[in-house]
Amino acid sequence: MQMYVLALNPTDSVTEGFLPAARRLGLDVTLLTDRPEAHRDRYRDTYPDAEILECDVRDHHAVITAVSAHRRPDAVFSNSDHLQTQTALAAGYFGLPAKNWHATLRTKDKAQMRRHLAADPVRSVELAAHQDPGELLTPDLPLPCVLKPREGVASEDVVLVENPRELLEHCARIRARRPGAALVAEEYLPGELHTLETLGDGERLHVLGGFHTELSPLPYFIEERMAFVPAHPEPVVAQVLAQLDALGVGLGACHTEFVVHQERVRLIEVNYRAIGDQCDLLLAELLGIPLFEHILRTHLGEPLPADLNARSDGAARLVYPLADRAGTLSAAPGPADLTIDGVRLTYRPTRFTGERHDLYHTNRDFLGIIRATGTDQTSVDRVVEDFLAGLSWEITP
Repeated sequence: MQMYVLALNPTDSVTEGFLPAARRLGLDVTLLTDRPEAHRDRYRDTYPDAEILECDVRDHHAVITAVSAHRRPDAVFSNSDHLQTQTALAAGYFGLPAKNWHATLRTKDKAQMRRHLAADPVRSVELAAHQDPGELLTPDLPLPCVLKPREGVASEDVVLVENPRELLEHCARIRARRPGAALVAEEYLPGELHTLETLGDGERLHVLGGFHTELSPLPYFIEERMAFVPAHPEPVVAQVLAQLDALGVGLGACHTEFVVHQERVRLIEVNYRAIGDQCDLLLAELLGIPLFEHILRTHLGEPLPADLNARSDGAARLVYPLADRAGTLSAAPGPADLTIDGVRLTYRPTRFTGERHDLYHTNRDFLGIIRATGTDQTSVDRVVEDFLAGLSWEITP
């Protein structure tokens, strides 16, 4: 069977998750991307024969043309936030299992999501690409507010602003990096950040658990630590699922971020794909299920089992060491795979010595990713902290 996978930059989710899963399922995979050389470099050792075709994957017409000119598809899939609507339209064109493109658009476009969930309003103001930032300064603007790109991801250019002066300054900075970007300013939602991870086949929706996320100090929203939550309280899960249902989410994986304040769930964002930054790899290991195969099978039109037979005794922690300044990484620890007191720990660098980076205030500041799994949260946390204490990085200005 022939599966087309749409991608922008290479990711661990595709390289270590979906491509191996497709191989185990016996699928023929063709990768469509606008960055073919980056993928060829990434797969040189693991998938030297990978079929990679250059394509403007942000344009669904280009995707349809590329697929039509190649082999008949049995599935069109993407795990990219930015490509869900294009993937849905292309899959639908060929009569294949597809996410509802209305739902992919609602979840990707933060302003559209707020409009669609008007029954649970979050005060927000949208700044179109052609508008002057000064037009945000209206009585409808909630202050303090969170300023973010309308179609952003990974806390990129997301910042808390306290007053009109800060708003205009940050609008100018974001527009300098993203010329013509549409922005959203929405009310700051208090409460601790959580996630809910779901997997559906269009008829049945499984809840896989979630994470409790610890963020960097304000005004930025960088994920620093995450702990697995096997089951959120039932009223919380019910509120999240009701809003996902209203958005039309149902096929494949979905990663939803939310806060709870005074027993009320407020969505932060909905990423209609599997959770990233190696959380998906951890989740598959922790639950003991073929997570990536399940996701791919839903896009082949196969129903999910009524019971995934997922383990329920797992504990896990992820830590993302952050760069605290711009500069060149001159010394850094290498990868590690350890088992200590029943805890399995993996460390993977995300930067390498000799690389120079600015300070981004996003997950692009990650120096590496520590993920650990076990059956006791106290033991998992202790092993992670002991391992982290032995690591050091040197950044030269």
